[in-house]
Amino acid sequence: MTDGGTDGRTPSHRYPADMQSKAVPLKIAPLKIAVVVKGYPRLSETFIAQELLALQQRGIDLAIWSLRHPTDSRRHALHDRITAPVHYLPEYLRDEPRRVLQALGRLILRHPAGLARTAAAWLRDLMRDRTANRGRRFGQALVLAAELPADIPFLYAHFLHTPASVGRYAASIRGIGWGFSAHAKDIWTTPEWEKREKLADARFGATCTAVGAAHLRGLAADPARIDLVYHGLDLSRFPDPPDRATVPPRDGSTSERAVEILSVGRLVEKKGYDRLLDALAMLPDGLHWRLVHIGSGDLKQALRAQAERLGLSDRIEWRGAQDQAAVIAALRHADLFVLTSVVAGDGDRDGLPNVLMEAASQRLAILSTAVSAIPEFITDGTHGLLTDGTPPAIAAALERLVTDPPLRSALGEAAHGRLRAEFGMTAGIDRLVRRLEEAAA
Repeated sequence: MTDGGTDGRTPSHRYPADMQSKAVPLKIAPLKIAVVVKGYPRLSETFIAQELLALQQRGIDLAIWSLRHPTDSRRHALHDRITAPVHYLPEYLRDEPRRVLQALGRLILRHPAGLARTAAAWLRDLMRDRTANRGRRFGQALVLAAELPADIPFLYAHFLHTPASVGRYAASIRGIGWGFSAHAKDIWTTPEWEKREKLADARFGATCTAVGAAHLRGLAADPARIDLVYHGLDLSRFPDPPDRATVPPRDGSTSERAVEILSVGRLVEKKGYDRLLDALAMLPDGLHWRLVHIGSGDLKQALRAQAERLGLSDRIEWRGAQDQAAVIAALRHADLFVLTSVVAGDGDRDGLPNVLMEAASQRLAILSTAVSAIPEFITDGTHGLLTDGTPPAIAAALERLVTDPPLRSALGEAAHGRLRAEFGMTAGIDRLVRRLEEAAA
């Protein structure tokens, strides 16, 4: 995307006339961006860490501002490669009242007009959303606006809900631009009035699915501000897939040939694990399988109790949250990957889960559901099997895949080919870098 400079940015300078004959390049300062995230680091958000590392490698000077402290007991090796400084805003204003008051005082002195304008906008928002969350986000924005270095020209928020609220308020106070990357829950659970206003204010917005992009463009006064930027997968972080042909395929005919089914995902409603357990209970008694699950979440106890009621506990291994190295090892050992995503009661749903691409990187056959953007990657019957998410449909697809190793091999090969051809990371990062440069100019 550039033919000059080592920082990956498009040169914006011209040589002075008296220097053109000498062709002495001028030094270009790296683009500085503040990235607002909900929590950092997080095991479930490898797509954000992957993007941050790629932007860092393109020469962009990043600083991370997190609304929450980390809660995971582990972290990915990927996070250790990100050298950007991490700043934690007050998670709850009552925990750091002096910091909030000091920020307010500084802004009254240094940015009185921006503060007054933004406070009025925040009050209009508060009248429509009278929640403690709305007040907390404004307090966090005060701290961000007060502590943000003067030489940072742009704020970039991951997620359109609370991080974008904080970024939007802080940018307004400081009189700088902001943009966002929207993903899944933030698109489908944010009120329409709020989405419209954020879309009007932001210099650009990126989202990782075509269905999400179409929805946001339909709400935006200027649809051209919304970009479809697939996360893709940085294949350099993944080993070549195992040669599964060297091992006799497991077909579920005996306990020694039990098929290993792997699922990786948070134990929350939109992942549909209650339906997966019901489907597993419908499989024929003579079919041998075991389920390995990686992830944690609020429904952990309820789902384990459901598995116990269904008589499945001795066939399921709940491994809890794991780092990416453990996930990759599990993908390489499994015979089949399953993720039965659904639309939750509050409208929350997956976008295009990165873990599906991770499964494809290891030529693993995939069973999922035709929800949200999943069909953008998996064509039913070609790159995997997609169901309507009902337990009988999931059970039928499971039985078909467990008993048909050649089908698993063909689907895994096709998904791997599509991943490499169409869902690599580089094109998306190229587009995002261009957008950031244009927006910060």
